[in-house]
Amino acid sequence: MTTPSRRRFVAGTFTVGAAGLLGAGMSPVPAAAATTSGHRGPGVTGGGADITPGDPRYEVLATRGRNKRFTERPAAFRVATTTEEVVRAVGEAVRSGQRVAVRSGGHCYENFVGDPAVRLVIDLGDMNAVAYDPRMRAVMIESGARLMDVYRRLYDTWGVTLPGGASATVGIGGHVAGGGYGALSRRFGVAADHVYAVEVVVADAAGRARAVVATREPEDPHRDLWWAHTGGGGGNFGVVTRYWFRSPGATGDDPAHLLPRPPAEILSSAVIFPREGMDRAAMRRLVGNFGRWHERNSGAGSPYTGLYGGLVLLSRLRENDPGHSAVSFTHVDAGLPDAERLLERYVTAVTEGVGVTPYVPGTDRVPWFTATTQLTEAQDAEKGRQKIKSAYLRRSPTDRQIDALFTHLDSADHSSEAASVSLQSYGGRINTVGSSATATAHRDAVVNVIFMNTWQDPDADAENIGWLRRMYRDVFATTGGVPVPGRGGADGCYINYPDLDMADPEWNTSGVPWHRLYYKDNYARLQRIKAVWDPRQVFGHDLGVRPV
Repeated sequence: MTTPSRRRFVAGTFTVGAAGLLGAGMSPVPAAAATTSGHRGPGVTGGGADITPGDPRYEVLATRGRNKRFTERPAAFRVATTTEEVVRAVGEAVRSGQRVAVRSGGHCYENFVGDPAVRLVIDLGDMNAVAYDPRMRAVMIESGARLMDVYRRLYDTWGVTLPGGASATVGIGGHVAGGGYGALSRRFGVAADHVYAVEVVVADAAGRARAVVATREPEDPHRDLWWAHTGGGGGNFGVVTRYWFRSPGATGDDPAHLLPRPPAEILSSAVIFPREGMDRAAMRRLVGNFGRWHERNSGAGSPYTGLYGGLVLLSRLRENDPGHSAVSFTHVDAGLPDAERLLERYVTAVTEGVGVTPYVPGTDRVPWFTATTQLTEAQDAEKGRQKIKSAYLRRSPTDRQIDALFTHLDSADHSSEAASVSLQSYGGRINTVGSSATATAHRDAVVNVIFMNTWQDPDADAENIGWLRRMYRDVFATTGGVPVPGRGGADGCYINYPDLDMADPEWNTSGVPWHRLYYKDNYARLQRIKAVWDPRQVFGHDLGVRPV
């Protein structure tokens, strides 16, 4: 049973759910003065030995994944602590013919790691060091480091950050491989835009495993492998063990000047709309206001690149509905000229003409790290069995699309405790990078939309998954049930929110393949890279890159 406390406000943000809101002939470059941040769960240690059923640590690892719909029960887990241990694990797996999967934070929304065909799961959770590497003149971060630990280490040590996501426990390995965006991306681009180099454990045609370091340097013969890990998705080419981060154009050897510096303070606000009075016309106006504002204010030169906003549309609950239909939350760089006025104008634009009197808790001025912590608390509040879908939008949703959202959100044909559709700010600096400069191809969108459902009862899986599927299908009904790039104002999907429905002809009737939704024109290059670096197809999953 859901109680109103399941949806609570956290200092200007609203708790809505987890998504609402790593060359041939080259040796790995050693990290200098590595300092670990983050830690493993109880009873799990590394060392490169197999952890098999019957070992008490096995169950801890099997149930660690975020999405409780899936339990990972391979023949063995290998908890790696060094690149050398990963090389050994991959080599042994190839020689024995075992299917391999890798995880860092365990946040995959599909069953890629828990696939019964997977016999060995390489867990990188203990590889969580964050350190400056003077040989690379870049900050080295191991793949198992969790985002909040990364942000804390970067900020406390050098006053810098990465423009990544807002879920505290997401592992940076998969997050960056898929692009990675968050509250600072309108100003600084996606996290992958700041990757200078990546270390990947790969297997060659003879089955030999080795670690390769690939950089963005034009003369690097392994540059394609770097490129593939700037948005090509995790689990496709090898095992990412380390990234090195240095922003394009950054010079010198002072880590305090090699990555973006976040705002000193944030103005944080929320506007809460009651369910009473939120009819179709009101919903059209509210969602349309949000979308049209982002159409007008998402250029790289806009003063609003320092603003990150979200509009969270909440489903009606069968019981104990708290009476909230939507929440608009906003983070603005408090150091901007006229920051208060910019925030006020934004809130006015989003709420104008809605015809529903909202509740406005007020505006908080807090240090940036405090605001980031609060945002992660809001993002990570809901846990359980989950289904998620995504869409990039180049323009505001149409009235017909908003009506479809209203119809499903206002219904009670699901039994979830937290179902929502979250529209989030995109564009700005993200869109100044060419669509083929990195593997992150979505460089035209102004809004990213996250469709999310969370429930607890395994017997309610079909009901709750079906509800989300129908809503998504109806929103994109004119383009075959999916957000086809270049059609109807859409621009595809976000690979870090993988959804097998995109490859299912029952739910994707567009005639457009799943890989175009996720990678657009970059897929052919990813296929060629796959053929070179994973010729035996050691790595892969149901939405994995297929070689040419």
